[in-house]
Amino acid sequence: MLRHADHIFTNLHGHQEWRLKGAQKRGGWDGTKALVKLGREKIVEIVKESGLRGRGGAGFPTGLKWSFMPKQSDGRPSYLVINADESEPGTCKDRDILRHDPHLLLEGALLAGVGMGAAAAYIYIRGEFYREAMHLQAAIDEAYAAKLLGKNACGSGYDYDIYLHRGAGAYICGEETALLESLEGKKGLPRMKPPFPAAVGLWGCPTTVNNVETIAVVPAILRRGAPWFAAIGRPKNTGTKIFCLSGHVNTPCTVEESMSIPLRELIDKHGGGVRGGWDNLLAVIPGGSSMPLLPKSICDDLIMDFDSLVSVKSGLGTAAVVVMDKSTDIIKAVQRLAHFYMHESCGQCTPCREGTGWIYRVMTRMAEGRARVEEIDVLESVTKGIEGHTICAFGEGAVWPIQGLLRHFRPELERRALRGPQAMAAE
Repeated sequence: MLRHADHIFTNLHGHQEWRLKGAQKRGGWDGTKALVKLGREKIVEIVKESGLRGRGGAGFPTGLKWSFMPKQSDGRPSYLVINADESEPGTCKDRDILRHDPHLLLEGALLAGVGMGAAAAYIYIRGEFYREAMHLQAAIDEAYAAKLLGKNACGSGYDYDIYLHRGAGAYICGEETALLESLEGKKGLPRMKPPFPAAVGLWGCPTTVNNVETIAVVPAILRRGAPWFAAIGRPKNTGTKIFCLSGHVNTPCTVEESMSIPLRELIDKHGGGVRGGWDNLLAVIPGGSSMPLLPKSICDDLIMDFDSLVSVKSGLGTAAVVVMDKSTDIIKAVQRLAHFYMHESCGQCTPCREGTGWIYRVMTRMAEGRARVEEIDVLESVTKGIEGHTICAFGEGAVWPIQGLLRHFRPELERRALRGPQAMAAE
């Protein structure tokens, strides 16, 4: 359980003023000049010691990622790009930060920019986030008017600009290199790596792409110190984390809690419990739709952090917890996800372009009881043919929900196939 004093996102639910005056009352932009003066090496060192890992899904150590940026400029400027293209089904954490506490992100962007020697930050926001974009642009304008950004930001002698760019609603633009392509005015198609963005990113310049939540916690870490952040959670899984609870819970919500909180405690304390009680739980998707689902038997003692979820062949992802009770048609639920990934595939890689459509059609037949039992093994082999054989990680995200279903609910798939469509129609 997270202590009240340890909360970073104190206006997550929008009960207070989101503009500059409200942010300053909550401690934002306080002593930022001194934090900038810590300098590049010290900022990176503190973030490394805090154990902060990326909150966008991959969980890569943030300080280490920043350290990949070139120390000496070869004449090219360096950039920070903030990924606010929150399109993962079940995920709604970043939009609450953008809507209710945008100055947290802006101050974090300045300090992160200093930490990697960036000249400017570009925030790529999901096109559907209309109100969030309005709030964020208003906050940027306020920060410039108060001389917190721009020339001599916060009186520190550091020049730093922040620009807001609205996307057009493509899920694939949440992938960092597709996002960079879109920012450059091109079609959002993932790039081959290497080169990595830290060497050749936005407009061919050194670039680091970070998630909104990752950047927004930086000011608190620098103010309170790395040991404070590292003391929350477990080793290598430290700090606070925003969780999104949806599905069959009594009180769906977005909440900040400590990393490594037990799943059952998270659901019971903040989600009001599973609809019909814990024993009515069927399965949980622990980290957004691309993470493999887990059955109740695993959920009973599950710890919500990166390493714990990897150990049960799933992932924390964006920490979007989708709860499904026993009224759920689990095959139909995963078929719906298969349709989403088929629709959002950019089509650049053959395994993904062809495979996601094939998976959706097979899953549709399985949901309707028209598939044969032997097709279950074929379906699994197709997911393996996609996984690891595409330019970006979209392929993995598309097949992991299928693999989770096959791993934990194969008997249900077999029963559905043996029962047939006529029996299903009669039910």
